[in-house]
Amino acid sequence: MAATLCVKLLRKQGWIPLTHSVRHGSKAVTRHRRPMHFLKQKLMAVTKYIPPERGAPPGAYPPQTKPVQEQDTALMTVMKRDLKTLFQNYKMIAVAQNNASTSEDMMILKHRFFKHGIAVKFYPNQVMRSFLSASVYSNMAPLFIGPTVMFVSKEPKVKEMLMVLKSSPQMTLLGACIDDTLLSIQGVVNYSKLPSVSVVQGELVSGLTMLTSNTAALLQRHPAHLSALLQQYVRQESPDGSTEAT
Repeated sequence: MAATLCVKLLRKQGWIPLTHSVRHGSKAVTRHRRPMHFLKQKLMAVTKYIPPERGAPPGAYPPQTKPVQEQDTALMTVMKRDLKTLFQNYKMIAVAQNNASTSEDMMILKHRFFKHGIAVKFYPNQVMRSFLSASVYSNMAPLFIGPTVMFVSKEPKVKEMLMVLKSSPQMTLLGACIDDTLLSIQGVVNYSKLPSVSVVQGELVSGLTMLTSNTAALLQRHPAHLSALLQQYVRQESPDGSTEAT
């Protein structure tokens, strides 16, 4: 009996079970999806986001449709012909925006410009852009947006134009083409501060005349100085001139 008890005690002290049974308490299963009504399933399937397919970058393929070119009417052809003549014969073509000016204001403006030999022209923007796109003045096309007016003159009368526009707040200058040169508003103002052609020509002629006169004086100085020295030497060598030299 004692031996049996000793064996049981020793077995409990040295025996280690390979597995341990652990009893867990009951847990709620949260990994299972809750059942969804079939109407909600249909709605979710219909409203599911489908990302668009990634297309080719722009310009990788040629366009499928070709742009349709509108044919010019007879009136547009006549207007383009007038514009071609206008750009050939007039040296100043200014573009201004018409800010809701009345017919009376426009008559007064035309009268003031007529005194200085400046004409006021009106052309549709569609005709202007169509004409400018096929000409060397294509950079002027962005100016013709909205109600626009053109001031043209055969000679660049920029000072007179700016003076008249100061008294007409309805007109806002956008730019101008003067002597085949496209100018911004600041460029037009700077051009008006330049002297006239006659003044520049006079200054150029006076400068050239002064240069030629200085050149002639420099060329004549050395021979005259040399002749004066020779005359002085001759006087010193002569018996009569020696007394005068002393």
